[in-house]
Amino acid sequence: MTRRETTRFLSDLLVCQRLSGRGKYWAREVSIDYGTSDVRRIDFLQFDPPGQMSVSDIEKGLFIGYEVKSCRNDFYSGHGQNYIGDKNYLVMPMAVYKELIQDIPEGIGVLVPVPMLADVNDEFQSPTILSDDRDWKLCAVRYAFPQRRKRAMVELLFCMLRSRQFAKGEEGHHADHELHDNGGRFQNGF
Repeated sequence: MTRRETTRFLSDLLVCQRLSGRGKYWAREVSIDYGTSDVRRIDFLQFDPPGQMSVSDIEKGLFIGYEVKSCRNDFYSGHGQNYIGDKNYLVMPMAVYKELIQDIPEGIGVLVPVPMLADVNDEFQSPTILSDDRDWKLCAVRYAFPQRRKRAMVELLFCMLRSRQFAKGEEGHHADHELHDNGGRFQNGF
């Protein structure tokens, strides 16, 4: 797969297995500090409240950031290591994870695609090449630890809302809240 195809593959898998379903609130390409010279963008930002029936449940919600990295150069490009959530994950192929294992910041989690019936430990020893001809699952090989978020909840929710509005307004761009057909490559679930 090309770098672009790998990014799309990883993004589709993330949406299908971590972000889709009832009670899931997320946005793609969320800009932070928009309109300044220090604007940054996170690939995916999810808001995960423990419930939706009370103000206190919503106020206890966590922001989970996901940065998709298709290759080593993508990781070191200087773009997209924006860890602004309460928890933050990198999403990358297993082979890339093995290359970068020592360079991933402490507390940042890592999600990797693994063939549906494969064991993640076996996959680490001998990574399967990404392809569309099999079913995949997204597995955590490293869990994210909670961080002290520096942004207010209302600011991050506004940034998520703004990114969704831009996505809807772009000609030919699908709305991020719709589950797209992944051609049967992925199994829906968490």
